[in-house]
Amino acid sequence: QVQLVESGGGLVQAGDSLRLSCTASGRSFSSYAMGWFRQAPGLERGFVAGITWSTGSTYYADSVKGRFTILRDNAENLVYLQMNSLKPEDTAVYYCAAVDPRYTCSGYECHDLHEYDYWGQGTQVTVSS
Repeated sequence: QVQLVESGGGLVQAGDSLRLSCTASGRSFSSYAMGWFRQAPGLERGFVAGITWSTGSTYYADSVKGRFTILRDNAENLVYLQMNSLKPEDTAVYYCAAVDPRYTCSGYECHDLHEYDYWGQGTQVTVSS
């Protein structure tokens, strides 16, 4: 089991950058596929970025591709989401999530929130125009 805590959210202007952090506690963090999701008011929680546990391969939602980067530091039990060129439509609560190591996502990419077993409490990101 793993516990997740996000940090780094805040209020920024369009075009700015922000880096979110997700600190994981628990054993065998390196065995968990990790992901970032976001949820804006009135909308469903949606996939943003993911990183595999084995090769560290990354994958992104089309809306953030080229602007956001997901990184993991297994030695420090950390996952980051580097967000550049932020837009007002990026405004949302951002959640860090982990997939139970006993589960393998289709194609080794975990896009569906139901594939994730562990969630943080979320951190608010607000981008003003």
